[in-house]
Amino acid sequence: MIKLERSLLEGLDAEHPTLEAVQAALQSAIELEHSTIPVYLYALFSLRAGTNRQIAAILKSVVVEEMLHMVLAANVLNALGASPAISTKDFIPSFPGRLPGGVEEQLTLHLRAFSLDQLQTFIDLEEPRDPLNVHAGSVDDVPTTTIGEFYTAIATAVAALGNDAFVGPSERQVGPDLMFGSISVSDVASALNALDTIIEQGEGTGTSPEEVDGPDGVDDYAHYYRLTQIREGRALVRTSGDDEAPQYAFAGDEIAFDADGIVELPEDPCAQNYPTGSPERLAMDTFNFTYTTLLTQLHDLVNGHADMTCFGTALSLMESLAHQARAMASGVAVPGRVLGPSFEYQPVDPHDDVDAQLNESRA
Repeated sequence: MIKLERSLLEGLDAEHPTLEAVQAALQSAIELEHSTIPVYLYALFSLRAGTNRQIAAILKSVVVEEMLHMVLAANVLNALGASPAISTKDFIPSFPGRLPGGVEEQLTLHLRAFSLDQLQTFIDLEEPRDPLNVHAGSVDDVPTTTIGEFYTAIATAVAALGNDAFVGPSERQVGPDLMFGSISVSDVASALNALDTIIEQGEGTGTSPEEVDGPDGVDDYAHYYRLTQIREGRALVRTSGDDEAPQYAFAGDEIAFDADGIVELPEDPCAQNYPTGSPERLAMDTFNFTYTTLLTQLHDLVNGHADMTCFGTALSLMESLAHQARAMASGVAVPGRVLGPSFEYQPVDPHDDVDAQLNESRA
């Protein structure tokens, strides 16, 4: 279970929370959701093509929903009259590093290839304070704030603000017509719906490990339970009980882990570790430029350009990222050299520098 700093709740638990406090918390929530995506993707890219298919599907489904959570938090923030900021250098986390708002001595995030140890990090990230008793283990009763409780505090503060606080224009909303599962926010009720979706998809409902409307348009398990299936090696299935008190166990189909299907990517790669002008540096900088461009496109999407053109461009950039990362991991991008994408801020196309150098040499 990840513990968050109480400072994230500053102003939210007051009898009359301020609009500014709620807006700041929502921006922090967007940063929190994004910080886990590079870590999940790095593990996903380390799975060799054609192996560990079930694990890859689970990781991909979690990434899709983390992106949805970013958009949902941005929708609430937009509806409250503020503008999400997701394309600045400070928005991008550093690796190794701690979770934004995480307690100092808590988990340090690393870009690492998939392993059972890294899987446990993912499970720890998603663990609620009181997970349902569907596997062995216990949770200490400590007076801290979990991610789910952070969102609950935001939801309580949003309700206290009331409908009059929702002054943002509707055209700044990324609705379900663009992104499956998204919710257009215009009042307290729709804001609470969006925030509840984030909580339930991450932690479950408190009485069930199931979420509603997973990434494939069907019911799925919350992230914590979805990822735990990999550790247990079996799918989670309902075993008994009625609708009020269902019982679950990791007793379904096998979810096998093939350790030979993992590419040993370097841990916490950094572009500066490679000489300027080298093929390795060019590959790293190219990936990071695509990643930075994607964040800029997503920033535009949630800041007044919620249309199919902007969303389509973002999807194309995501596909390009995946293609580049797999080429780096397979030794195709730089023949014979396995590279890992570093997810760093790179606002300038590195190929512009290469072209400039070629032009200078020809002059």
